[in-house]
Amino acid sequence: MIENSKYEKLSVVIPVYNEEENATLLIERLEAALTGINFEIIFVDDGSTDRTRQKISEMNHPKVVLIELKKNYGQSLALAAGIDYAKGDYIITMDGDLQNDPDDILMMYSKAKNEDWDLVMGVRQNRKDIFFRTFPSKVANLLIRWLTKLDIKDHGCALKVFERETAKELNLYGEMHRYIALLSYLNGARITEVNVKHHQRLYGKSKYGLGRTTKVLNDIILLLFQRKYSQKPIHLFGNIGFFSCTLGGLILAYLLVVKFWLGEDIGNRPLLILGILLLFLGVQFFTTGIIIDLQMRTYFESQQKKPYTIRKIHSCETRVEKTNRDTP
Repeated sequence: MIENSKYEKLSVVIPVYNEEENATLLIERLEAALTGINFEIIFVDDGSTDRTRQKISEMNHPKVVLIELKKNYGQSLALAAGIDYAKGDYIITMDGDLQNDPDDILMMYSKAKNEDWDLVMGVRQNRKDIFFRTFPSKVANLLIRWLTKLDIKDHGCALKVFERETAKELNLYGEMHRYIALLSYLNGARITEVNVKHHQRLYGKSKYGLGRTTKVLNDIILLLFQRKYSQKPIHLFGNIGFFSCTLGGLILAYLLVVKFWLGEDIGNRPLLILGILLLFLGVQFFTTGIIIDLQMRTYFESQQKKPYTIRKIHSCETRVEKTNRDTP
């Protein structure tokens, strides 16, 4: 059951790229699925080369907003543009290819609202995609679960329901839309998953393929660094530097023993070059860690940001005052 839905607004953010045959159908299905709900539909046209913009504009729907980007920036930045504009109390993201089912939105919204989840993610059941889409997605999901220990089954499902602040806190760039769950988790969001329907694409062509796999690996490395060391980079670079210096020092100490104790020539030994190289690398890692640590402090202090976020403040004094006012 959805309580007080008429007092809240839902913003449905949909990035589109060459979806002229799907856009108008999606508007109709969203309107039918969200009957009785205060909502807005935000299409972000990511540099389409077909008639997607014209089709949406011709609908002249009072609850539809069309954001037209100057060129094709990619799905992450298109999502970011739509989320920045969204005015709803809850923000829904979905694809524009009609594979996500609008009828699942209210179920997910109800779960987010009534059970106090910051992010409700869809898990696509009986996927209708071809192998060259499902295989990279499964590989990516396995890698993310293994490397991050975040137990999310389907990072690739575009259908998500966010509490407003959770969505607004996302810093999407590059191709980080694949890691919305992980980014939200790093920001302290409470996340759950629900099964959702998945449909066959009827019109247009998929924009994804096997080429995504290598990008996934690169982005995961970046996110792992952000998760563990973004506020303490010296712990990563300092440890590497310490190990490198120690190993280099041991090699040089051994060569000194060989030189002065055994009287052997060490000038033409590759081990000497390796020892010196490891020593210099260790120093470089130490200094890199210090520089990045200073940059991190400058980032927070220059923008008056805090390296932590607060969910709620529960004041005992406030509750006592309320009780006194209610007491006759």
